[in-house]
Order: sequence, then structure tokens, then C-alpha cells
Amino acid sequence: MTEPKRQVDLRSLARAYTESAVRRIEGLAEKATSEGVRLEANKILLDRGWGKPANTTEVTGKDGEAFEIVLRHITEGSKAPQK
Repeated sequence: MTEPKRQVDLRSLARAYTESAVRRIEGLAEKATSEGVRLEANKILLDRGWGKPANTTEVTGKDGEAFEIVLRHITEGSKAPQK
């Protein structure tokens, strides 16, 4: 009888490299000769540490009027609520 194949948790394996990856990015942020590389490395560090900035979009209709968006959730065996 053969042994069942072990499932490899790729996420766990990748997370094992977190500290060394952050240190490498830190090194690039401080010492890369390319300003673009330094900028991108700093951006990566800030995004991971503080989260990416919220991206908002304001949408208006004709004459600057606000849009009204109505979402209805329909589940199996029930009807959407009536307005």
C-alpha cells in the first residue's frame, strides 16, 4: 500500500520567508542605486505595514445629482423585498 501524498500548504511555506523578504525589501529601500527601486520598496513596506490608501470615486449624475444604488439580495425560496 502506498502512502497518501502530503498536501503542501504553499501559503505556510511562503510565509516562512516573510522576515527575510522584508529585510531584503528594507535593504532595497535604503541602498538601491535606482531611485525607482527605492521608491517602490518603500511603497511596499508602507502598504504592508499600514495598508493601502483607500481608493474612492465620487459619481454624480446629470446636473451633479447623486446616484441612488439599490441592491437586493435574492435567496433560494424567497422573494426580494418590495420597495
